[in-house]
Amino acid sequence: MEGINWSDLFTAMDRFLLAIVDRNVMLVYVVLFAIFFSETGLVFMTFLPGDSLLFVAGAVAAQEAGLHVGVLMAVITVGAILGNTLNYYIGAWLGKKVYDGTIRWIDPVALRKTHDFYERHGGKTVVISRFVPIIRSFAPLVAGASGMEVHKFQLFNVTGALLWVVSLVGGGYLFGQVPLVRDNLGMILVLGIGLVLGPLALAAAWRLVRKRFIGRPQLPAEAARGAATVPARTQRR
Repeated sequence: MEGINWSDLFTAMDRFLLAIVDRNVMLVYVVLFAIFFSETGLVFMTFLPGDSLLFVAGAVAAQEAGLHVGVLMAVITVGAILGNTLNYYIGAWLGKKVYDGTIRWIDPVALRKTHDFYERHGGKTVVISRFVPIIRSFAPLVAGASGMEVHKFQLFNVTGALLWVVSLVGGGYLFGQVPLVRDNLGMILVLGIGLVLGPLALAAAWRLVRKRFIGRPQLPAEAARGAATVPARTQRR
């Protein structure tokens, strides 16, 4: 689409959305639906912006009369719910293959983190993970692979999507009406991204050091296979 710089989606989200609004307001809803459907529904699309884009979308809605915040919330919520639903069924279809390390587009480190999170929090993971980048994309996959009942998953899925979208878009909409925030949205966004990516970068560096000098973390299936071989070694001795 001419006149829209797609790199702005990652560097200047307000400019990205305003450029689309200038072309066609309805197109904003379509693009945001597609982004949040993909970010939550496909684990290899975790690079797409989530929390920050929700906040910016709300702030832009406060400035643009043609962009209705209620419709914005509804469209993004539906996209997030459907994305999680797709991810859940992919996990249910793959089953134990999710953990055996043979599927290259599944990040084993992110999967292990999500699995551990799921072990601690159970079904609530689907709600809590909405506010945790990367893990929110893996939570429905793990829920499906773990055999969570569909109706239970959907209850957590809808609840989490509503809380996530309404709180962040609503927060952006309210702050977007404050002159200081409205006039410095780009700088505030950069600071916000820095606060989010800083800890993630440190965690990634620590994982790299641990993998290099300590060893690769085991997935559940690998741990089970390792445990199963222990008696055999004992018998040979």
